[in-house]
This record gives sequence, structure tokens and C-alpha cells, in this order.
Amino acid sequence: MKTQGVILALLLAANSNGLFAQTTDLRGFSSKSSVLQRTLEERFDQQLNAANIGRTIKELSAKPHHLGSEQGKIVAETILKRFKDYGWLDSKIERYEVLFPTPKTRVLTLTEPIQFTASLKEPAYADDASSGQSGQLPAYNAWGADGDVTGELIYVNFGLPEDYDRLEKLGLNVSGKIVIARYGRSWRGLKPKLAYERGAIGCIIYSDPKEDGYYKGDVYPAGPFKNENAAQRGSVLDVMVQPGDPLTPGIAATQTAERILKEDAQSILKIPVLPISYHDALPLLSALDGPVAPESWRGALPITYHIGAGRAKVHLKVASNWNRVSAYNVIAKIKGTVYPDQWVVRGNHHDAWVNGAADPVSGLAALLEEAKAIGALLKTGYKPKRTLVYCAWDGEEPGLLGSTEWVEDHADELSRKAVAYINTDGNGRGFLKAGGAQQLASLVTDIAQEVPDPQTQVSVLERRKSHDLVTGTTLKLKKERFDLNKFPLDALGTGSDYSPFFQHLGIPSLNFEFEGEDEGGEYHTNFDSYEDYVRFKDRNFDYGITLAKVTGRTLLRLAEADVLPFEYADLHVALKGYVQELIKLGDDLRESNAQENRLINEGKYQQAADPLTVFYVPRNKPVVPELDFANLDKAIAALGKSVENVSLRATKALQDKKERAGLSEILYQAERQLLLTAGLPQRPWYKHSLYAPGLHTGYSVKTLPGIREAIEQGDWFEVTKQVDLTAERIQQLAVFLATGLGTK
Repeated sequence: MKTQGVILALLLAANSNGLFAQTTDLRGFSSKSSVLQRTLEERFDQQLNAANIGRTIKELSAKPHHLGSEQGKIVAETILKRFKDYGWLDSKIERYEVLFPTPKTRVLTLTEPIQFTASLKEPAYADDASSGQSGQLPAYNAWGADGDVTGELIYVNFGLPEDYDRLEKLGLNVSGKIVIARYGRSWRGLKPKLAYERGAIGCIIYSDPKEDGYYKGDVYPAGPFKNENAAQRGSVLDVMVQPGDPLTPGIAATQTAERILKEDAQSILKIPVLPISYHDALPLLSALDGPVAPESWRGALPITYHIGAGRAKVHLKVASNWNRVSAYNVIAKIKGTVYPDQWVVRGNHHDAWVNGAADPVSGLAALLEEAKAIGALLKTGYKPKRTLVYCAWDGEEPGLLGSTEWVEDHADELSRKAVAYINTDGNGRGFLKAGGAQQLASLVTDIAQEVPDPQTQVSVLERRKSHDLVTGTTLKLKKERFDLNKFPLDALGTGSDYSPFFQHLGIPSLNFEFEGEDEGGEYHTNFDSYEDYVRFKDRNFDYGITLAKVTGRTLLRLAEADVLPFEYADLHVALKGYVQELIKLGDDLRESNAQENRLINEGKYQQAADPLTVFYVPRNKPVVPELDFANLDKAIAALGKSVENVSLRATKALQDKKERAGLSEILYQAERQLLLTAGLPQRPWYKHSLYAPGLHTGYSVKTLPGIREAIEQGDWFEVTKQVDLTAERIQQLAVFLATGLGTK
């Protein structure tokens, strides 16, 4: 912290010398428009009020409000009324009928070598008024199968592919067994998915105190970390295949929509799943025998961690009410005066697993504060050039249901009109984190340079850079981060409501949040409450205001720009980096396989491998050929030539209003050129050729996913096919920009 303090002192000095000086024109604005825009943004900031954000969080998280609940409908109606009160008169609720399983039966019993029945209950605390309310969903994993199974228990660490590889080397497998995995290192739905693919008949997921319990700090209510009885709820819907209502794949879940049978739904899992606390997990893990778990598999419970698959047996019974419920999306619009058919869309979900003060209400409160500020500007004569669309989504938690159904319902119109989608989810305290379409990286950088961090008063960009510098693990990485002149905009996988916009329709998207100084264990538990939020997250709601400034500026710049501030040169640079990652992936895999094969062929495998792997019979790994990315390189080179012309045309258009006509439409429509007509292998809903969540990595992104996953699977024919398909889409983008802008 001392090092970071020194860095921040230097940055504060830089600030006093003009860090926030605004002497240049804004990106996408003429000199005259830049002056007007800065005035507009100052007036917008003046309307933001931290106390009001706090009141919103308190009101909307006062009661449980999951999808399908009466309180969920009340929350949607409250949001609708707020929009209308703020002056967003074109506001309405759009309703969809979606499948949503809620728990009916949850039983977990250790039957051998001793008897133990899990309590599966989170207690109420006097310090937290909402913790004992009625109407709370108990801890469960939505979209696991109904099942009544008994079997040997086996510990699989985090339940990742490499964990199953380790078990294989130990001579163990999970076929016919019930696995217990700890939360962390991957999205929760990947754990039962992989368990099923390996032959398991049931899956238990527990929260180990090493990840977010007493190992990290004081537990709730004394501190922010997970107490022994808290359990993380959550969806295990296979959103890596397709988010949204599983019975209406690819179409909106209206009342009259044609639905498939539940048994035919690809995204519903095939084995029962149950989340438990570490209080309930301790007797199960204590009963395991078999090999002592490798050191990296050991958590922080006061036991010796064993892998099991011997004496310990459990009975797991899970059943759900598989009902259709109403999802209430709140949609508010202000029609643009110059470009009414160009929409800037802003969204955050409103449903929660329980009370949801942090997830999602903290993000929703910032969104509503933005809407209030824009409404106040309307009353003083402000009229946006482009249409503003504000959305509060229902059903995000179970699998992006509300946003996906709305996007599928309005796909044609959104494909024509949507300029960009700006998403938030929850929000905390600390450092700006952002992900999105890389042509928006310069815009995000501009805004991050201007918005001050409420704790340090340096820009949120400089505070992020100082954090990255301090936390860099090598000198090389520290230098790269210090020299970085752009905000490190992450590529987007999935996990929130940007996914249908970005990866299904090709609408440029951004996702924002503040995090890093708000650690805790309340996520998806009974204790994600207002009391927890004001004690351990954002006490004075300063970062709620800061988030509203970042997202509000982003929205207003996209709405008011003379020429949309899309910098395709940034995408071109990112693409070259993605290809280098593919080359390294192929090289590393080739060397790893060759090294293991040499050890096997020389009879030296056992002395190089894990000493516990005495039962493992090594098999030769496939030979990895030299990979040919020539077509990809050619397409990226063509894009490089096109983006030079984009910059020249945009600069010219700022000086000549006639040049602006149609230019912005070309810039935002360009992303659609990257969509694959048939979608990605095994999951046609995902159509973006550059970005998707990994089939076996959960929410985290796979760039150039068709190619990358084919390499990982060792399918060299598919690698060639995906290289050609991806190169074709990048080439199409290059042609679209060149011909659309009248260049050769």
C-alpha cells in the first residue's frame, strides 16, 4: 500500500498540473460541438446525487424480488413510475412468459460412514433486518435436473477440466459417483456440466472459507466475508450454448410462442445439483478417505482434505417447480431529434436471487440516477440527437432471460437501429473495470481520463493504472501497464445482459463496474442486503455517482456525437494481438505434447510426473501440426488499410456537415459484418466470430472462439475451416468499411 500511496501522490501532482485540462476537441465532435457537449456533461453531473442513489438501493432491495415473485413485479412497476416521473413519458413494461424452476425438494444426507443431514439453511441476524424475511428463495441451483440419487462421494477440487485430468492420473474417475466441488476459478454451471460429461450422477457445490470466508477476513455480520451458514445460489443454465428461455431457442418467449419440450432443451442440465455452505460441507469432506488431496486442492477447513471415492456415500434429492412465469422488462425511450432511427441503449437488470442490494440494485440505482439527470435536462430544453433507450431487465439471474427475449423479439429493429449497448450489473468500490467492443476503447479512455476517482481525485484511469502497476507480477508487466496509453478494455465473454446484443446481433457493447476494494462473501446469498452494502461496499455511494458519470458520459457522447467516436484502428491492433495468442497457443500445445511424449517413450514419465500418479498409464499425445493463419493475416492486413480511410473520412466529416450523412450508420453497422451466418460450432446462437464465452471455461471470453476451441480440441480440420470462416468475416468488415466510405 505504501508503494501505491507514492504513485497516487505523483498522480495527484500531475492532476494539479492539468491532468483534467480540457483544451482539445472531444472525439467525434467539432470544436463548437465540443464546447456544447462539455457544458451538457457538466449540467448532467450537477443533477447526480449520492444520497438519492442510497435511497434507491434501500428501497429496491428492501424485500426479496426474484423473477416470478409478486415483489419482482412491484419493483418493475416502481421503476416504470420513476421513469415517468423523471420525464421519460414513452415508458412501458414489456412482458414475456419464461420457464423458471424454483426449489420444491432439497435433501442432502451423508449415509456412510456416519449419518448426517445438511441443514441447507441460512440464519437471520439481528444486525441485518432483511436476513429473515419471508419470500426468500432458499439456496439452490436453478436448471439442474430433478433427481434422487445415492452414490460414493468424490472431491474434485474446483471441478475444472484439469482437475479431472489429475483424477485420471490418480487412477480415479467420477463415473456413477456424486462429486463435491468448491466454488471458484470458474462459473458455477461449468462444474455440474463437466461432472455430467465425465459420468457423475450428481453434483454438490460448496463455498470453501479459503475463497471468501474466514480465511480472507472477519465473517458476516462482524465482517464482509461469508459465514459458515451462507450458501451461494445461482443459475447453472448452460448459457455457453445459449442464454434465454430454454424452451424458445432463438425466438421471443411471448405467450403464443411455439415451445419445445423441457426434455429437448439443450441448456438444461441432466444431473441434480445443490449448493451448500461450508458448515454443511465439513462433515461430508471429513468423511472422505482415499488419497490425500494435492496441496493446491486444499481449502481452509480444519481437516485433512482427501479425495474419497471409498467409504463416504451421500443421498442427494432435488426437485423443482417447473413453472412458466412473467418476466417484466421496463423500457423507456426519448426520441432523437436529428437521428431518431439511431438508438443508444442502456441497461441493468432489476431481478435478484434474494434482496440483491449489490447485485443488481447498486448498478440499477446508478442507471436510474442517470435517467433522473437526463429528465432534468429535458425540462431545461435538452433534446438528444439520437434516441435514448433505457432498460431495466427481469430474469437476468436465471440466465439473461429478460434481455435475451427482448433482443430476440426486436432483433430486426435493433439490427437496423442500435448504435451501441451500455451495460452495468452490480457496483462496488475501487477501480474501474470495463469490457467491450475494441473500437470503443479510445472513447472509454477519453472518459476515464476525465472522471475523477472520489477517494484520490486523480482520474479513474490513472487510479486504475496505479493499481495495475502495483499488482503487476513481473517488471515487464509493470512496465507494460505503466506505459499503456489506453484504458485496458477487456474482451467480453458472457455473464450479463450485453451478451444477446453483442454476441447474437453484433451490436457494439460495453460493460462497466467499480470493484477491487469491496471484497466479501455476500454474493447470491441471504446477506446481499442494504445493511451489508452500506457497511462493506460503498458506504457513501460515492462510486455509485462515479459509475453514473462514466456511463452517463458514454451514453451522452454516443447520443450527441457529430460522427460516432468508433476507432476501428483499435480493433485492428486487438485482432493482431488475438492472432499472436493463437500462435502461442499452438506452439505451447505442440511443445507440451512433444515433451510428454518424449518422457513416455524414454520411460521417464513417472519420475517427472506427480508422485501420487502411481496408477496412471500414460498415453501418447497427438502431434500438433504447424498452423496456417495466412488467410487470417491477409484479412487483418486488409482491415488495416480500410481503417486508415475511416479515420480520414471521420476527420473530414467534422468539418463538413454534408459528409456526416450516413457515416455514423456505417460505423455502427460495421460490427454486424463480423457475424457468422451459421454461428459457432455446437452453438449457433452465438454468431460473433471474434468473441464468445468458452464452451468449457464458463463466463470468461474466448477471442476468435471458433479457431481457439478447435485448437484446444485438437481438431485440425476444424481449425482450417474456422480460420477461413473468421478471415472471411474480417475481410467482409474491411470491404464494408472501404466501400461504405467510398474508398478503394
